[in-house]
Amino acid sequence: MDIFFLLLFGHALGDYALQTEYMCTNKNPKNNPENWYFVLIAHSVIHGGLVGFFTGSLVLALAETVAHFLIDLGKMKGKFGFRTDELLHIGAKGLWVILMTQGLA
Repeated sequence: MDIFFLLLFGHALGDYALQTEYMCTNKNPKNNPENWYFVLIAHSVIHGGLVGFFTGSLVLALAETVAHFLIDLGKMKGKFGFRTDELLHIGAKGLWVILMTQGLA
């Protein structure tokens, strides 16, 4: 459970403390049609880096980077709202813990 808490802490850090207003606005394709993906990739890499830092796993860092990108993109494209977005992010952290405890990452 310690690692799960640290991953949740990393998520809060990445989505709230480290995400600037510029990133929040410009990672959205509707607001920045030409360069949104650069900003969303940067935001996602921050999350992947935090997961890698707390788990020591490059595999999980890369998995988090991809998952965070896809989840945020889904929210911005209107596929689901804020609550579902947060639940998916928390679920990903739970999956990373399961993979770690099973020796798969």
